[in-house]
Amino acid sequence: MKFVDAKFKKIKFLKKIEKNKKKNYYSFGNKYKKKIFYIIHRSPGAGFFSNLVFVLNKLKFCKEKKFIPIVDMKNFPTLYNNYYKNYNVWEKFFKSINKFKLKDIYRSQKVIIDDIGIPRNNLYLTGKAFIKFKKIIIPQLKFIEKAKIFYKKNFNKNDKVLGIHFRGTDYKTAAGHPFPPTKKIMFKFTKEILDKYDYNKIFLVTEEIDYQEFFKKNFKKECFFYNSYRFHSNREYYFSQRKNHDFLLGEEILVETLILSMCDGLIDVETNVISAAKFFKKKKIKFHKLYLGDNSKNKYIARFKWYLKKILPENFGGFKVEQFSKKN
Repeated sequence: MKFVDAKFKKIKFLKKIEKNKKKNYYSFGNKYKKKIFYIIHRSPGAGFFSNLVFVLNKLKFCKEKKFIPIVDMKNFPTLYNNYYKNYNVWEKFFKSINKFKLKDIYRSQKVIIDDIGIPRNNLYLTGKAFIKFKKIIIPQLKFIEKAKIFYKKNFNKNDKVLGIHFRGTDYKTAAGHPFPPTKKIMFKFTKEILDKYDYNKIFLVTEEIDYQEFFKKNFKKECFFYNSYRFHSNREYYFSQRKNHDFLLGEEILVETLILSMCDGLIDVETNVISAAKFFKKKKIKFHKLYLGDNSKNKYIARFKWYLKKILPENFGGFKVEQFSKKN
């Protein structure tokens, strides 16, 4: 393994650096001569927990190769860096994964800055491969406390709480991803689960105002929400004028997910939020599977397939509600 010399120019170092293009090995100085560091980066990245899945895959890789991992979301900013532009935003959400400081890594002799993605079969936080990293993926205490305060304020020890992530907006058209349920399917499935398993409270996570209003109308007394940002369209999501909007989106979904992890049961749709709730859970949770198949891997077909299946009768290619209810 051969490392090449390079000059470090703060945040613009990638443009100034000499590198071995084939191997992406760097030498920034003489610090930690016997250690090999691996910079985990994803810029601009994607959704909050998609980024976490990416980090976990890289931690797994580093463990196999005996590299020392460092998450750099300062020099490689994500969608959540708007408020903390000059900080490693990873450490604003999670505790450091080890004792090493980012500034010292860029003075070290052996550093790998890789740009390889992650396998398609490792896109979710579930599975034995990632459980071993629970001890180092720790949310910052203030987010844990916010989740605990909300749960204690709205639910008591006698409540049986069903957690739901009702994903909408762009997830309806995401190529290759599981189909999110329609309002009709989610209502019917939720009602069945409430009646069958005696849940008396619901904690709902959704980014769509329409979905929130739908649950407020149909589950008036049972349903509770965290005070997070919701919108009608993707445009509102990306162009919101809310101060510190991007960072707050990360904070809100992290707190909501920690609350989901405290629930007694979860409607188990295949989203990274539900996978993360499983990852962070501290107690036994009952999972109620709701799977409607996957969208097309062709991004052009995926734009329309969910909407088409929504209006089609079950016998002509529409979603089959009963088929999935019987699985639980």
